[in-house]
Amino acid sequence: MPQPNAKRDKKLADDARLLRWWKAWHREQREAVLAGPHGAVLGELLRMIKHLEHVQPSQLIGFVSSIDWTVIDFDTRLTVLHEVNTAITRFREKRGFEPIDDNLPGELDTPFRMIKAVMFASSPPREGVHRDAARPE
Repeated sequence: MPQPNAKRDKKLADDARLLRWWKAWHREQREAVLAGPHGAVLGELLRMIKHLEHVQPSQLIGFVSSIDWTVIDFDTRLTVLHEVNTAITRFREKRGFEPIDDNLPGELDTPFRMIKAVMFASSPPREGVHRDAARPE
């Protein structure tokens, strides 16, 4: 029977390996976005979010709104959204705020939610059942 510490150490090592793989996969996805047909404009967006401390939310939202998201495939949008989410979370944590702070009903949307709405406003629904369709009446 393995020692309790050995089990815990194995779990920690497995978790660390999975995290490295996950980060490597996201890095590959980001590199694919930059090498893709929309790499120039999306590269500028990724540069802006990398230096988020120097960008006003209205500038970022304005730039995102200037992109024609209808010509960008869904998976690329998801990769970009992940990068935006990661940058905003990191920005908030560095300043001592909660990593995620969504708005309450009746309040203005957060910059992240506004960006997400712009990016996916014209997207057709993905395959599968819509959440509301699965609810019993």
